Amino acid sequence: MAGWKEKRRIMKRYDLTADIYEERYAEEQEAKYRAALENVNVSGCWILDVGCGMGLFFSQVGACARMVVGVDISRKLLLKAKNTAKTSSNVFVLQADADHLPFKGGFYDAVFAFTMLQNMPMPSETLSELKRVVRVGGWIVVTGLKKTFSLHAFKDVLEGSKLTLVSFVDEEDLKCYVAFLGA
Repeated sequence: MAGWKEKRRIMKRYDLTADIYEERYAEEQEAKYRAALENVNVSGCWILDVGCGMGLFFSQVGACARMVVGVDISRKLLLKAKNTAKTSSNVFVLQADADHLPFKGGFYDAVFAFTMLQNMPMPSETLSELKRVVRVGGWIVVTGLKKTFSLHAFKDVLEGSKLTLVSFVDEEDLKCYVAFLGA
């Protein structure tokens, strides 16, 4: 039950900051998206954006992906994401808990989770759920906020997921580590 209480606290925090989210985080998020997309080709892919926030990533992948689904626990951020998704016929949003995704296993070609793991009570379990919904041979790209995770702690979380670490980005100008995991 402690996990759900923490998730509700996070949900309320993001609901309260939804109106200023883009102004506060857009530039930082764009830098993470660039780092992620330099290493993963998403053309023609079925993409899941877990913790999609207001849908800033949609503009990066919507035009080249087969389909993009964004999920978030914050209703207010999802309302903004829904407006962003309206500009593309292949982008959809859904309120969901990252630890209990409402998708069949092995469906997505690529799963992205930007600035989300630090909000999860058991990040290794969250990674296991992301692994469940990505197809064999697919990609999972996650970030770990440097002010929350030391490099060692983040790599421990990744190792606990039983996913294969394919590539890792730790650039000084990024506020997050970016990990590329093979399913």
